[in-house]
Amino acid sequence: MINSLLERKIEKRPDQVRLQGRILFLTEDPDLIKRQLAGEDLPWDTKNPAANPKLRDDISTDEITPAHYCFYFDETLGEIPYLGLKCGSSTPIGRGDVKRGGFVCAVSGKRRGKGSSREQSPYAEMCAGIRVVIAENIERIYKQNCQNLGVLTSTNFSLIDRIRGGEEIPLSEFTAGEDEITRQVIEYGGLFPFNVARMQKKVFLPPIKSETKLEMNGNVRRYTRPPMTVAEKIFARHMVNEKGGIGVASVKPGDTGFAQADLRFSHEYVTPMAAIFFERYVGKDARVNDASSIIFFRDHLTFLDEVISEEKKKLGLLDLATQLKLKQQDFAVKQGIKLHGELKDRKGSEGICHSIVLESYALPGQLNIGSDSHTPHVGAIGCVAFGIGTTDVFNSWITKDVRVKVPESVRIVIRGQRHANATAKDFILKILSLDYVRSGKALAKVMEYAGEAIEELSVDERATMTNMAAEIGGFTGIVAPDKKAVAFLVERRGMDRAKAQAMIEGLFSDPDARYAHVIELDASEIRPMVATPGDPGNGKYVRELNTPVPIEIAYGGTCTAGKNEDMDMYAAVLAEALKQGKRVADSVKFYIQFGSQETREYCIRKGYLDVFQKAGALVIEPSCGACINAGPGVSTRPDQVVISAQNRNFPGRSGPGQMYLASPLTVAASAVAGYIVEYEPSEVLLEA
Repeated sequence: MINSLLERKIEKRPDQVRLQGRILFLTEDPDLIKRQLAGEDLPWDTKNPAANPKLRDDISTDEITPAHYCFYFDETLGEIPYLGLKCGSSTPIGRGDVKRGGFVCAVSGKRRGKGSSREQSPYAEMCAGIRVVIAENIERIYKQNCQNLGVLTSTNFSLIDRIRGGEEIPLSEFTAGEDEITRQVIEYGGLFPFNVARMQKKVFLPPIKSETKLEMNGNVRRYTRPPMTVAEKIFARHMVNEKGGIGVASVKPGDTGFAQADLRFSHEYVTPMAAIFFERYVGKDARVNDASSIIFFRDHLTFLDEVISEEKKKLGLLDLATQLKLKQQDFAVKQGIKLHGELKDRKGSEGICHSIVLESYALPGQLNIGSDSHTPHVGAIGCVAFGIGTTDVFNSWITKDVRVKVPESVRIVIRGQRHANATAKDFILKILSLDYVRSGKALAKVMEYAGEAIEELSVDERATMTNMAAEIGGFTGIVAPDKKAVAFLVERRGMDRAKAQAMIEGLFSDPDARYAHVIELDASEIRPMVATPGDPGNGKYVRELNTPVPIEIAYGGTCTAGKNEDMDMYAAVLAEALKQGKRVADSVKFYIQFGSQETREYCIRKGYLDVFQKAGALVIEPSCGACINAGPGVSTRPDQVVISAQNRNFPGRSGPGQMYLASPLTVAASAVAGYIVEYEPSEVLLEA
């Protein structure tokens, strides 16, 4: 508890809101956007939606604030919003356009704010004057970041007329349907003022009421709890209870409260902004709560200087990126926080945050939070892990907990035996292509993966599935820990087997647990897939590509595909190619990037570096790199075709080219062929 906060004056925002300014409709038609930027107010018929122009769906945070501009961590971001917004083949919004336009509201279609957890996106909108965001549905992390900052959100399009009419709108319009805690966060104007009010005991925290039942068997009294999913069991263990302790008997979807985190981590994209918020709102000399359970990573921008354009250098963005590193470094030293940083003897990092957290930190049954949407990666070991924004990060440094509304779960069951050339990446690309996911019905839900085909996957491969729960828009992804999880802890961590076995006891979903939806797939029907350019949900089987798709770049790496087993796959394909007298096609550059130094050492032990070199692949030290347009492997021309094992192919995320997503096997086979192909093994190389 930081005592100075107990005496700080905190007040709620007014009950009535008047939003004075223009409305920016983010349409698919770039000319309509340009006309609005030039001063025209677009007509909009709220009573006859079919008569209106088509709004852009699936606006990602990459489009709201392109990665390079996230090096700013102050009000300069107000010049940036929507610089990457793609409408047709153009990006109609320029630097400063939104701020100059006097807009107070931005309107779009389905799945607003998908992708990265970067809070720079709503912060940029807020600094540009946007006070309310209206969309058909809004992604969880983006929406929570808006609420944390005080930006209002709604799915009620009738508000458009009221805003244009200059009406006073009751704040209750923006809190309707929200849980008790979220309502109060909105009323206090953000998470930090709410948390100060919470410390001062001015807010109401609804108790989590357990549905335990008393059963009598003769004279024996026994209390039984309701059935729960594995994720709900973990939430129950971590929720702050009415007495201020940790743990409640049971939870159900919709229960709200605060969950204590076992681990809190952030990287250099987020730590500096969080540190500035902490020092500004809490105090320059204030100490974080339990530094031993906080970890920092320098993993995103270690190769930036190799790919950043001269134009961006002239804007000072490379210098800003260096400032991010230095600010994180200084805050870590000052607070006594562990920093996994850059290598001392060569270029690169110790590893990507998700890779290191899975390899060295995360444990079954834990609740972990991180400053990245791919934090669910470590759900592969059987813990609940989810991404949070900057304001949540710095608030967790004060309270050691995080605001949670227990989500519903979707059970995804994959039965049967997979094909030798089908991988976890093909499974997840198939799931992403389903109507249930593409329509946004899976948003903010737990993705629980189960079935024989999932049980057969290693923890590394399961991590591909849990990692890409972020692309689904899910709250998190999880696999109930089993003998594979125990083996991982014993073999990779050197943990005592009995201790590892004890950790997973009870961590399974009860047979009659409740799910929002169940998806059942047959592994034998899933063949190698690609996601065509523009969105990870554009999945189709490789064999459905009508004509050969020549490639110039193949990329294998990132948290999703830079693990030990991913390296097994790259090496298997390239070793087989060498035996056949083949190597990487002359027309292709094939980059292989380790997720961590542990994986690099694994490749050295297995002799893979020699295979990669002989086959013509270019090996890169660990970093997020190309996935965020910050390392070798990015495209440089709009017509350039890339096949990548990373997790996202949003417009502009990894350069201006056309990016296809695929599995490590498909990426490596395509690198050898020179065009996108299925890998056809001469023998079964993927054993359980």
